[in-house]
Amino acid sequence: MRRRYLTILQYIFFFALGLFLVWWSVKDLSSNDKFQIKEALRTARYLLILPVLIILFFSHYIRALRWKLLIEPLGYNPKVKNTFFAVMIGYLTNLAFPRLGEVLKCTVLAKYESIPVDKLIGTIIIERIIDAFSLLVIFAITIALQPDIYSQFSDYFFQKSTAVESRSSGIYFTIIAGSIILLVIVLWMIIKKKNWQDLVKLFRNITLNVVKGVAVIARLKKKISFIFLTIVLWTLYLLGGYIGFYAFKETSIYGLKEAFAILSAGSIGMILTPGGIGAYAILLEKTMQLYGLQKGVALAFGWLLWIFQTGVILLGGLFSFVAMPYFNKKKAN
Repeated sequence: MRRRYLTILQYIFFFALGLFLVWWSVKDLSSNDKFQIKEALRTARYLLILPVLIILFFSHYIRALRWKLLIEPLGYNPKVKNTFFAVMIGYLTNLAFPRLGEVLKCTVLAKYESIPVDKLIGTIIIERIIDAFSLLVIFAITIALQPDIYSQFSDYFFQKSTAVESRSSGIYFTIIAGSIILLVIVLWMIIKKKNWQDLVKLFRNITLNVVKGVAVIARLKKKISFIFLTIVLWTLYLLGGYIGFYAFKETSIYGLKEAFAILSAGSIGMILTPGGIGAYAILLEKTMQLYGLQKGVALAFGWLLWIFQTGVILLGGLFSFVAMPYFNKKKAN
């Protein structure tokens, strides 16, 4: 019972965080910022919604194909349509209840494909490890394309300009980030009643899971296909943001390096709050301001991309809830 209450409190906390970030992103908007948002939305190229929606739908389909490759070594061969429906149902559920969607998509696929749920959950853990590694690669590419982005980020928040001050702000930023991480670890230990040995064991398990994830890929019969699908998946994410630049005339001047930057920032936003509410838009706003985009337009751009992604999940998820039992009527009977 206590664990259930903690879970409910966790959901409430993250939703409250998302709503707080929404409020924080709009609370200081000046009349000029509001005018910029209205003009950007008024002159936006809304015909670009269609290709972006197609790209996002296709990215979810690619994720379903990749998940199927992880399931096949277990001795099961689920239908692609059922795997896709399960992925979309999971995404839709995650909008309201973070992480519950991962369990639910395993449950519904297990129901229609007769696969043990615990085995499916194991594939989800491996998939998340691979996604984390892929995101690190995206961060590395982002920094390689623009090595000064770290100092720009620091300068933006600390409002420094000289070389010495830039280095100092970077040090301050590192100290603050490290302090936050340390605080989270300490709170985790207090709430969960853990000691330092438990912490060491946690990091050891994380390392072992990473090694296990890499080992699973090595044992895949179609590992080349898996790696190819992973590259295609993140390329589609990148392409969605790149095409999104052309929605506003103010953002149409940006290119590949900025697309990598918003992909990195947006991925973090999606992790921070349910469905990225609040966090996704505000991180894209701050990122685009680094490149000289006006605050109002940057905020409108972040919210527009978030609406695109959330709209795809809502449409695809609701459709999948209806379509999955319909296309499996014989199986259900």
